[in-house]
Amino acid sequence: MTTPNPVRVLIADDHATIRAGLRLVLDAADDIEVVGEAADGAVAIRQAAALRPHVVLMDIRMPGTDGIAATRAITQAGYADVLVLTTFDIDEYVFGALRAGAAGFLLKTVEPPALVEAVRRVAAGDGVLAPELTRRVLATFATADRAAGQGPRAELDQLTARERDVLAALGRGLSNADLAATLGITEATAKTHVSRVLAKLGCTSRVQAAIIAKEAGLA
Repeated sequence: MTTPNPVRVLIADDHATIRAGLRLVLDAADDIEVVGEAADGAVAIRQAAALRPHVVLMDIRMPGTDGIAATRAITQAGYADVLVLTTFDIDEYVFGALRAGAAGFLLKTVEPPALVEAVRRVAAGDGVLAPELTRRVLATFATADRAAGQGPRAELDQLTARERDVLAALGRGLSNADLAATLGITEATAKTHVSRVLAKLGCTSRVQAAIIAKEAGLA
């Protein structure tokens, strides 16, 4: 029996067997509904626009429009949040997906329970990053910022004291629920604060904001 308002998921992968396997895993969760599939990035964009899923599970290497370009198009249009799920942890794929606005990045070796939980977290507005990638991602983004002479961004000055607290919490990887409990606010208020922080920093995902928080020494 499914819940009244399940998490709607679109699966984008060019291998039919992988799509079938992911569907099997997700359909086993009472609170998740797979609403569509796509075999390439262009179809994923069209499906996301038409179906408006909460989460798109996105592969990177697909024919035609790849997963990074599709992620950028979907997140910029506000069609859905994107959780990248790929076999490859090549740096250019990881960083390309995160810069394109992906809310998370997991490897296909992830265990089914962890995948289901990641979909739930992304649908709830949280970010997800494979544990084996976290340290590398933060270090690489920080190094790139220093090389570009950016350092802590000027946009940080636009944040209120409360918003800086929120950014610091994002840097520590807190979920909206944890953020609410830590700051003594409701989860709805936490989500509002997170949205404002992302907007002021020009970020399209919590992962990007977390990287800024780390680089600025807030977390």
